Amino acid sequence: MPGYHNTATETMGRADLDALIDERIRYTVQYANEHSPFYRHWFRENGIDPAGIRVHEDLLTLPVITGKTIREHQPPATPDFSFLSSGWGDIFTIQETSGTSGTPKSFFLAWDDWRRYAEKYSRSFVSQGLGAGDRVVVCASYGMNVGANTMTLAARRIGMTIIPFGKCSFSSRVITAYRPTAIVGSVFKLLRLARRLEAEGLDPKETSLTRLIVGGESFADESREYLAGVWDCPVYNTYGSTEGTMCGECTAVSGLHVPEDLVHLDMYDPQMQDFVSDGSPGRAVLTTLLPKGAKAGMLLLNYDTEDTTTILSRTTCACGRTHMRITPPQREAEIVRIFGTPVNRVDIEASVFQHGNMEALTGEYEAFVYGGSAPGKVIIKTAMECPDPEKIDQRQVAETFTACLTRRRRTLAPFLADQSLVLEFSFVRPGGLELQVAKGRPRRLTDRRTA
Repeated sequence: MPGYHNTATETMGRADLDALIDERIRYTVQYANEHSPFYRHWFRENGIDPAGIRVHEDLLTLPVITGKTIREHQPPATPDFSFLSSGWGDIFTIQETSGTSGTPKSFFLAWDDWRRYAEKYSRSFVSQGLGAGDRVVVCASYGMNVGANTMTLAARRIGMTIIPFGKCSFSSRVITAYRPTAIVGSVFKLLRLARRLEAEGLDPKETSLTRLIVGGESFADESREYLAGVWDCPVYNTYGSTEGTMCGECTAVSGLHVPEDLVHLDMYDPQMQDFVSDGSPGRAVLTTLLPKGAKAGMLLLNYDTEDTTTILSRTTCACGRTHMRITPPQREAEIVRIFGTPVNRVDIEASVFQHGNMEALTGEYEAFVYGGSAPGKVIIKTAMECPDPEKIDQRQVAETFTACLTRRRRTLAPFLADQSLVLEFSFVRPGGLELQVAKGRPRRLTDRRTA
């Protein structure tokens, strides 16, 4: 069992951990009132006494803000950046989100922020068995997003060597010459890399890799299992964001640990407009936690990440860590509602990556939701990539896919039975999917119904 990066904090008893969280909430709220123009106005506008926010339960009484709120308080919507919470002399970098849902959100990071971000990733890497002497290829973008740079800072803390390619299109020479022990990338980047190595006569199972770290997107357990089999090594999940979540799965693989001393998460149901208890799915609402005396270029209180997850447990994990664990978050933007049932890209992915299917498929897929010719009818068209569409048992793949989808989303079964919902399948040769020629971040589940 791997050790700890910060033993005292990661194994802190629940009572002491809650007390530390409450102390940091008081300091963070005080800091926000003194240094953030947005929150100073927000407290006043909502009749909130910052001194009255004493413990983490008090956050449940505060309004929730969103990415839209951030965009409304930065240029071009306003002349200034209202969320900026430190002087320019303290700002080390300016970061932006991808902007896929509108104007990119701006984030300002002091060096203190970077140190805290690196601390979170350091804990995650160590919990996954990485440490001094490991050589890690990072296939994540070095740019306005924080992930790759944060991993690189974390590597310095724990003695790892980073091979910073940023993309997974590096030469196979990197594998044979530098003998990396881990790669950070997405499921599909790592599958494509494996296929490329095989085409060059290298067996992925025989490489120096001892583990794979998947970050940047949610994925199905089925795709994790398949990826682990292709490389013959464990696959661990890491979830992070520019906003500062950074949660990681340990070797016990029983949920992602939240670094509760540095970020606080509550679960919120936007339909109920209320917070939900542990064990109930909700959107992760984030609050930055600052240690006493720390600075922040930008902080967030009760920020709706728009990522859906569930608090699994606050009890001690098999790895010995006491910080709470959550299910792998799924992006709200990747959810399509069909007859009231939320269908996520991960549901489609799990249905593709079934054991019987993957003997004939590459794993690459895309799905589109259309309205039928008759009112109230919905069609899900799923295209799957395979080496030879002529040799695949299309009926068997369709049946396996359908069985999995209805197991995961049982409320869809009656609509399939009365043909209100129709599943259609197509099989294409490598490179034949729309997403493989489209620019920007690939969308694997798209709602093409007209309003």
